[in-house]
Amino acid sequence: MTETNPFIAYRERLDSYNNAILSGWSDQQFVDLVSRLDQEIALIDGSGFSITPVLDGSELAKALGLEVELKIKVEIDSVGGSHKARHLFGVALHLAIAEDTKEAQPLAIASCGNAAIAAAIVAKAINRPIEVFVPAWAEKSALATLQDLGAQIQVCESNPNELGDPCYARFITQIQKGSRPFGVQGVNTPSTFDGGRTLGWELRDQVEDLERVFVQVGGGALGTATGRALPNVALYPVQVAGCAPLKRAWDLLAPKFDLERGRANPEEFMWPWDQPSSAASGLLDDVTYDWLPLLEATIESGGAPVVVPETTLIETHQVATSVTGLNVSPTGVAGLAGLVEASVEDGSVVGVLFTGIDRENEVSA
Repeated sequence: MTETNPFIAYRERLDSYNNAILSGWSDQQFVDLVSRLDQEIALIDGSGFSITPVLDGSELAKALGLEVELKIKVEIDSVGGSHKARHLFGVALHLAIAEDTKEAQPLAIASCGNAAIAAAIVAKAINRPIEVFVPAWAEKSALATLQDLGAQIQVCESNPNELGDPCYARFITQIQKGSRPFGVQGVNTPSTFDGGRTLGWELRDQVEDLERVFVQVGGGALGTATGRALPNVALYPVQVAGCAPLKRAWDLLAPKFDLERGRANPEEFMWPWDQPSSAASGLLDDVTYDWLPLLEATIESGGAPVVVPETTLIETHQVATSVTGLNVSPTGVAGLAGLVEASVEDGSVVGVLFTGIDRENEVSA
C-alpha cells in the first residue's frame, strides 16, 4: 500500500464515501475533500493523518511474563495524541457531505481530555465553533490545549443529588438547544464508528493471523469500531475495577445474552457506576454508552470483557513505558493490562492498542 492517509487508503469501505457516491460525488471529489481537511489539520496540529505503526511486542511480552506473540498498535503520535481524531474526522466527513455549511450548527462534546482535544482540532479545521463539557478533574494540560484551539470550555461540577456524568447531562441539554453532537459516543453520534474502523483495518493489514485484540473501554466507541473492523478476531473489551459497567451488564445478561431484552429495557443492565476511580482517567465513563453494539461485537467474535485491578494497571503501565520508551498514558495501556489479567493460550497472536499520550508526563518532562 502506497497511500499513507487511512481515510484515502480505505475510503471505499467508509460509510461517508458510500454516501458521497450515492449523492453524486466522484471518487476524486471525495479524495480532494479528505486531502483539503487533512491539510487544515496539519496546519493546526503539526501533521495530518497517516497509517500508524505496529511494533513487535516480544520484549514487552517477556517482561510481563506473557507467552504470546504480541503486536502493539501505537496511536500516541497520531492527530491530537490519540486515536480519538479518527472518530471525529470520520464524523466531519459525514457532515461535509450531508450539510449545507452556511447553515451549519455549532458543535458540542462531553469529554475528559483526548476526545475533546481531537474534536477541537477537527472543529477548527472545518471552521466550526465547538463547546466542550469537561469534568472538574480534567488535566490542566488538556484544558490549556483546548483553550489554545479556541474551544468554548464548560467545566462541570459533580452534583451529589444527581446520578450520572454531569458533563454528559449538560452536553445533552446543549444538544436539545440546537447544537450538533460531535463526540465519540455512538449513541449520540452514530457516524463516530465509521472513521474509528480505520484503526482496525490497518491492524488487520499489518498483522498476519491476528487472533485476539484487547481494547480499552470507556464509552465503548473504540471497542465497537475495532470489533466491526475485525469481525473474525476475538474481541476483549477491557475496563478497570474502579469503573466496570460493561462487565456488570455482561454478567446480568449471561448466559443467554438476550440483546433484544437489553435494547427494550436498557436501564435493567446499564446504569451509572458509583464513584468511578482509576489512574486510567479516560476509562471513567460511568456508563458504557455504546454497550449494546459492543457486547454484540464481543459475543459474535467469541471474546469476553475483562476487568483489570488497579494494581495490575499501574504495574503494566510502569513496565510498558520502561521497556518501550513510549510516553503512553495509563489509559493507553489498559488493553495490555487486560491481556496480563486474562488467561490467553500460549502462542496466540494478540494485538493491543496504545491509544493516548501521557500529557502530564509530557508537560513535566
